[in-house]
Amino acid sequence: MSPTSTAASPWKTLLPVFAACAAIGLQAGVALPLVPLALQRQGVDKFTIGLVSAGWALGMLSFGTRIPRLAARFGAAPSIVFAVAVGSLIMVAFTVTSGPVAWFVLSFLHGVVGGVPWVVSEIWMNVVVEERRRGRAMAVYAAMFALGMALGPFVLQIVGVYGPRPFLTCAALALLVAVPLLPFWNTSPRIAHARDSGFGLVIAAAPLAMFAAFAAGTGEQVAFSFLPVYAVNAGVTAEIGTLWLSAFVIGNIVLQWPIGWLADHADRRIVLAACALLSMGLMLLLPLVPAYSASVIAVVMLWGGISFSIYPVGLALLGRRFNGGDIARANTAYSMLYILGGLIGRPLTGAAMDAVGEPGLGWTLALFYAAVGFAALLASRRPG
Repeated sequence: MSPTSTAASPWKTLLPVFAACAAIGLQAGVALPLVPLALQRQGVDKFTIGLVSAGWALGMLSFGTRIPRLAARFGAAPSIVFAVAVGSLIMVAFTVTSGPVAWFVLSFLHGVVGGVPWVVSEIWMNVVVEERRRGRAMAVYAAMFALGMALGPFVLQIVGVYGPRPFLTCAALALLVAVPLLPFWNTSPRIAHARDSGFGLVIAAAPLAMFAAFAAGTGEQVAFSFLPVYAVNAGVTAEIGTLWLSAFVIGNIVLQWPIGWLADHADRRIVLAACALLSMGLMLLLPLVPAYSASVIAVVMLWGGISFSIYPVGLALLGRRFNGGDIARANTAYSMLYILGGLIGRPLTGAAMDAVGEPGLGWTLALFYAAVGFAALLASRRPG
């Protein structure tokens, strides 16, 4: 890593990015349910909804490899601020278009710029945090992001879930991401860009962490694309369905710190395996719980808290293995595999729900969670 002027206190250096992540989460919590619910109201089938939702992922994947170079050239804070400004304009464009094709194109463009604040903020954190605090730092990051997402559905209770108003609200909320970063325009950590290492090499160097990113991406993106749809088809209103998302991320807020603490004091591979296998069990339980019962909220909250932890625990595993310019490339690869998980998982889940009904959601995710859980158990048998 290039020297920075931020050596005094890593936690103090992380405060602006934590605040920005909370704002990113708030905007995402409002934005993610909108397109699936609107397309469902137009009578679009779930498989197509999954394909349209995957447009964001395709945009991110098409541009993701350029993000480290962008951040190294222009700086961490300027890159994030510019990206969220462009993303705000794209959200406005949703209000003057309609239909799967147009919204796929806009989702793709939003993914191109939307990956920048996410990836750059994670590089920022892994650059400055100490190894012995890495699990807790990533837990705080995940919890701040989740706090924003938990508030998003409550915003939808005020502005509604249909029509132009929620999209315009998203556009305004996106600009909040820039506010905590502007004072750090010239002083954010410098990001090195390793030009001589490929993405394949960093993936091969940390396969378990990368698999964790893939599984986390599948679970979380499927949840935010299909959990409200699942709830509506189970008989609750769209507004109540979005509150299921709040339960999902509230569980994350409550459980991130203890799981992050555990990841700093135990074998992170065992912690990862436990999170994945418990998530698998909750997914198998979900179709058996009545949609109107209090039990379904408990299941969704536990699922959110435990499954969300797969991502920061994997990110902590990643940060231990890389330094210098490779950390930027490794973080980007990690984020891209997270996106790839959603790109593959959402259409598969949509097709499963079309084929077997609402249980298709839980059964599909249970398979992915089981795979990463058993992979982590096998990896834990090796030293290191």
